[in-house]
Amino acid sequence: MCHATLQDPKLYSFLLLIDQDLAVQAQAAGCACGGVLHSARYPRKPRGAPRSLLDQYQSRLSFCCAACRRRTTPQSVRYLGRRVYLAAVVVLMSVMRAGVTDKRVAQLSGAFAVPRRTLERWRRWWLEAFVVTAFWRAARGRFVPPVDPVLLPASLLARFSDAELAARLIQVLRFVAPLSILGDGR
Repeated sequence: MCHATLQDPKLYSFLLLIDQDLAVQAQAAGCACGGVLHSARYPRKPRGAPRSLLDQYQSRLSFCCAACRRRTTPQSVRYLGRRVYLAAVVVLMSVMRAGVTDKRVAQLSGAFAVPRRTLERWRRWWLEAFVVTAFWRAARGRFVPPVDPVLLPASLLARFSDAELAARLIQVLRFVAPLSILGDGR
């Protein structure tokens, strides 16, 4: 079920549309100095996307002010900060509740070429670093009953109401999108 969701080109196309919408909003808001923002995409080498979409995922949407030259990078549901794997891959592969077993590593490595150390690092990030970010400390109060931090990100994914996994994943990615540009949480 998880593998099929991560290999669905429709999911990645929809995430691109969301990112483009976020970019339009950021560009319309303009720079803090009052200057006009112009496109200043920068290259990315994403891992985890279907090959058919790699061209669309080769750059991160970003802007540069015409007056002060300051960069403005909008939030993203495709990327989670500076991680090389796409945000959807990081979230769904981290959902493993029982930890990283040899069987799971073999399945995930075969399908997505994610090494065991990377899976373990993502798991630690959710359990140790994510829970102490200012973002999570401010946002966790929105969930009643509280999200179980020991089961992150599975417990977060379970909080969103849609029956389809892809729709819940999109909701989680929208929720954590502020972490795609913030310094803490990386």
